[in-house]
Amino acid sequence: LTSAGQLRTSLRSGSLSVRMPENFYIATAIDYTNSAPHIGHAYEKILADVIARYHRLKGDDVFFLTGVDQHGQKVQQSAEKQGLAPAEFVADVTKKFTALWQKLDVRYDGWAATTEARHKQCVQKILQHLFEQGQLYKAKQGGYYSVRQEQFLTDKERAPDGEFGPEWGEVEFREEENYYFKLARHKEWLLALVDARADLIHPEFRRAELRNAVEKLGGDLCISRPKSRLSWGIELPFDPEFVTYVWFDALVNYISFAPGDYSPDSPDLSEFRRWWPALIVIGKDILIPAHGIYWMIMLHALGFSENDMPSLLVHGWWNIGGAKMSKSLGNVADPDALADKYGAEAVRYYLMSDIVTGRDADFSEERLVLRYNNDLANSLGNLLNRTLNMAQRYCGGSLEISDAAHPTLQTLKGEVQAVVNTYDNWATNFAVDAALTGAIFLAGRCNQIIERDAPWKLAKDSSRKSDLSALLYGLAEALRVIAILISPVTPKAARGIFSQLNWDKEFRFADVTWGGLPHGHIVGAPVPLFPRIETEKR
Repeated sequence: LTSAGQLRTSLRSGSLSVRMPENFYIATAIDYTNSAPHIGHAYEKILADVIARYHRLKGDDVFFLTGVDQHGQKVQQSAEKQGLAPAEFVADVTKKFTALWQKLDVRYDGWAATTEARHKQCVQKILQHLFEQGQLYKAKQGGYYSVRQEQFLTDKERAPDGEFGPEWGEVEFREEENYYFKLARHKEWLLALVDARADLIHPEFRRAELRNAVEKLGGDLCISRPKSRLSWGIELPFDPEFVTYVWFDALVNYISFAPGDYSPDSPDLSEFRRWWPALIVIGKDILIPAHGIYWMIMLHALGFSENDMPSLLVHGWWNIGGAKMSKSLGNVADPDALADKYGAEAVRYYLMSDIVTGRDADFSEERLVLRYNNDLANSLGNLLNRTLNMAQRYCGGSLEISDAAHPTLQTLKGEVQAVVNTYDNWATNFAVDAALTGAIFLAGRCNQIIERDAPWKLAKDSSRKSDLSALLYGLAEALRVIAILISPVTPKAARGIFSQLNWDKEFRFADVTWGGLPHGHIVGAPVPLFPRIETEKR
């Protein structure tokens, strides 16, 4: 007998041929409830949802966590401006997030809200543990404070001209007594981790950015705020006159809401260990210092090993005209309005197909319409409609495999297999855009084969019945595989293809093997699945 971890290692190394399901824990950065959701929030959640769905296709047990960060000074100030209690204010904003994720078909397994008792207890136990371990100390210090980032700054954050850059927003001098986390003592450990763990950050170029930031690490982290100026937060368990700094609070959600109820004093963490470490999906703006420095060092101080550190998938920004979206500039794309206008599947497809994971991209509503019409309506939708129409017209909807070695079937089988092989590699490495390109390429190749073999001519020649049967079977089988490949991104469209193929099965990556549709299978009648989006002509 062997442990599950040893078994998985042997499976990966190729010593066994059977693939067993694994546990896959994915989490996104929780959204700050100081403002309404925007296109960046939508992209991040859809990306994580697509990765989670892909792992479910592979047979993995998946736990997908997302949620909201509800504490902090900015939340308290925004609530005061609206004449609301902070709890009422964040509840209203939270409803907007949950409604949008439902509309965009983001299917998460766990919801993290930092006002929940479960989270508060975990944060306070962690603070107490670190305090007893000598990782926290109280000191009176003066320094420059970023109101936007809700943190004290050091000279290392200054630009070459001596000023603090615009990324810090309003900066003011403050002098007060607070509790500090001994961040700097872990600097050499973190540098070694960044150098040793190739899978710590994706894409790879972000690792160099993090290393450079760690090299500059000099001071400790202020992890408290006096209640005299901030009451909306988690109270320090060892000093009720202070609340927890919002980042120290928010980052804990990845373990406080993980399966297994993590606690630093828990006698049994077996269920937690079954899922941890996680893949955490974040935007590039919160890699440094929050996730790449604070979170890694917090976990290390709690006793997590190097191999227990989560992997970070760092995505870029959606810009407009090369500039970052901003409400003040009036160039913000509203994902809620886009979903109402074009449908959730169109938004999901565009956001996943028109950006390289990890890089920035320019958002364009015109591009959304173009990608949808070209890829889904003209290519995939057209293939589905033509194939089922011809199957109904020429053979009563019945698919016949007269000769499995028929050249047309072998051609289609080879095309499908090539796409499947590359798709799996792309999806494993988070190249969702490339994976989608492969699936749509396959639809285009099938349309080309239709034009080349002209089934309407084959139907007029009784001596070529086997050629017609092979072609129609191959096209239907290719559609079945394409539906599986696109299901993580456009699940409802994929289900629609299965429905029209009269194929009542679950989506499984194991079923992309050629030959799933049996001899004599009867397909349904075509129903327009991707109606073209018509735009006003200028």
